[in-house]
Amino acid sequence: MKAHNKLVRDKIPEIIEKDGKTCVTHILSGEKYIVALETKLNEEVAEYQADKNLEEMAGVLEVLQAICVARGYSLDELETMKAKKADERGGFKDKVFLEYVE
Repeated sequence: MKAHNKLVRDKIPEIIEKDGKTCVTHILSGEKYIVALETKLNEEVAEYQADKNLEEMAGVLEVLQAICVARGYSLDELETMKAKKADERGGFKDKVFLEYVE
């Protein structure tokens, strides 16, 4: 038996069982779900930092979107806030690197 004790994608238990193995799961809710999502976000960011590929970027985005919904926001609200912040403070397309301020 190998303990994982982490949030996994919805189809993972099915994939494990198709491989002839048994897994024990339970459904998280409320704050426990949000804490598990935030832990998963750190895991996904670390995977992206290691591999720097599109698949890992998609994982980061998916977890961020799940956190947004779990905290009671819609994805439209997230996009609106992103656009507002970009309008007020700019985005990152100009590649500005601030060295110092005197």
